[in-house]
Amino acid sequence: MTALPLFRSTVRPEWIDYNGHMSEAFYVLVFGHATDELMTGTGLDSAYRESTGRSLYTVESHVRFLREVPVDAQLAVRTRVLGAAARKVRFTHEMYVVSAPDSEPAPDAVPVATTELLGVHVDRRAGGAVEFPDAVRRRFTELTEPAPDWAGRSIAVVA
Repeated sequence: MTALPLFRSTVRPEWIDYNGHMSEAFYVLVFGHATDELMTGTGLDSAYRESTGRSLYTVESHVRFLREVPVDAQLAVRTRVLGAAARKVRFTHEMYVVSAPDSEPAPDAVPVATTELLGVHVDRRAGGAVEFPDAVRRRFTELTEPAPDWAGRSIAVVA
């Protein structure tokens, strides 16, 4: 496994909702930026997108909001690749509040939010899914690690 660097962000005042903590839309925004970093780290960067007309599209996600996050909190997002096939990749992001912009989450840190995603490699010009280039698929394979306990779950039926 060759880990990706953490994505980092700071919670802005405009991200705070009427309950006094980060609004759900901004958790997704931060996770979206972490996905962009995953793409850059695997060869699906802006130069690739411009030259090929291909990109990674998120087709499914499951977000868990676990803790409130205050304004000015320093965030670090860990990305894990859980598996890849010819045209799709399954991955997660775990968001942590850290003590400083460049600090690491403690080994026993509990995430404030998580998301599990399924991405499909799409040719925007042709309008359909296409296989990843070999180098990208190899990179996903290098990054693949076991799924965390919480991955693979869905929202239970309310009775």
